[in-house]
Amino acid sequence: MTFALTSRERRGLLLLLVVVAAVRLATLGAYPLLDPTESRYAEIARKMLETGDWLVPQVDYGVPFWGKPPLSTWLSALAMAAFGVNEFAARLPSFLLLAGCGALVWQLAALRAGVDAALWTLAAFATTGLVFISAGAVMTDPALVLATTLSMAGFWIALHGPESARRAAGFAFFAGLAAGLLAKGPVAVVLTMLPVGAWTLWTREWRAVWTRLPWFTGTLLMLALAVPWYWAAERASPGFLDYFLVGEHWKRFVEPGWKGDLYGQAHARPRGTIWLWWFVATLPWSPLALGWLVRALATRSDGARRLLRDPWCAYLLLWTLAPMLFFTVSGNVLPTYVLPGMPAFALLLCEFWRPVAAPSSSARGLRPAARLMVACGIGLLAVFVAVVVSQRERFDVDLSHRALVRTYLTTRASENDRLVFVGQRPISAEFYAHGKARKVEDLGALAPYRASPGADYFAVREADLRKWPDADRAGLVDLGKFGDYRLLREAAR
Repeated sequence: MTFALTSRERRGLLLLLVVVAAVRLATLGAYPLLDPTESRYAEIARKMLETGDWLVPQVDYGVPFWGKPPLSTWLSALAMAAFGVNEFAARLPSFLLLAGCGALVWQLAALRAGVDAALWTLAAFATTGLVFISAGAVMTDPALVLATTLSMAGFWIALHGPESARRAAGFAFFAGLAAGLLAKGPVAVVLTMLPVGAWTLWTREWRAVWTRLPWFTGTLLMLALAVPWYWAAERASPGFLDYFLVGEHWKRFVEPGWKGDLYGQAHARPRGTIWLWWFVATLPWSPLALGWLVRALATRSDGARRLLRDPWCAYLLLWTLAPMLFFTVSGNVLPTYVLPGMPAFALLLCEFWRPVAAPSSSARGLRPAARLMVACGIGLLAVFVAVVVSQRERFDVDLSHRALVRTYLTTRASENDRLVFVGQRPISAEFYAHGKARKVEDLGALAPYRASPGADYFAVREADLRKWPDADRAGLVDLGKFGDYRLLREAAR
């Protein structure tokens, strides 16, 4: 089933895609790394590059990070090696990973309905809120979504693609599983096999699934690509497999507010919250999709029946819903957990929402659907740019500690003047101080610094500073408030 865009619509959508990509790429370094997620993964990558230890990620020097596999960290560290230790380099891999997802979305849509359908679908994917934001965020989810999209695209093409592409697509399915294991762990296999298995049961395509995918050699490929790192990481850091497989993949899933998290706290939410996250994450398209679904069910239209009867639509529906179905029973969820279903959502949306009526050669303007696509894309960009510009100070001071570290770096008289955090040390401060921000537990531990020559800097939470005796504040110059912290400098001696 094909459909055609007018030449003006093609130009408009191509221009929209170029502008969306350009704005996202240009703003990768326009605001600081945000605490805690972005700065944590960026600092882990920076430490990997600095120490040369590419096997076990480190959350602090000599302290292994067992929370996630290293694929996204490897990519950020490589980008920093190429472009320097900065926000642009830390975020660039996410941009490229989501661009890779877009390429797979294009390929699937073109295989289904031609190049115009591919352009239409890619525009919807690129202007989905969470996709646009994630394309410039330092986290593990972009690597996961590329991995699951590669597997899901490989599975479909192995069954329904051109004969010449089926063998390679079958191996791509297993390569995607391996990448998912290295990106986020066994959850990648679950989020792939859940929709694949349900679709196979629903359509009864047992024979095709069994014969057209290289299950034996593909599984060996997956294991050969992923297992060596798990084995080596456990040998280098005993206890990793127990924490990661049992803690992160079982206890985090079944225990709301799981207390065993070594790197922060579990994200306790009421069960079912993932569906609300999906609605917000898929703006501006979720109201359109839900409105269509309600009308289709109310009128018992052919479109509603096609959702289940057409193998392609059923595949996309299951792929879209898999993250929500899986995480519905979990009390620890984040909005980014819905991201693996976003490529399928764009494909499914554009299967039913397209410009109506055949375009005529004399058509001058954009049809209503095309106008809405362009308008929503422009609106998304306008909101994003407005937030980046208007909230710049808040990003610097409240959501990150770049401004605090910058003040320290620009006012110190010597590199021997140290920056010391009393109590908690924000991860973004570690990144911007290139790992040289020190930490002490309490006021009493500052005595060696106060007794040493030079003018050290102390970052103290304002609530804690109010408890300091006047004698301990003597000789300290207040350089200002940065979020919850006050930055103090020893007076010159």
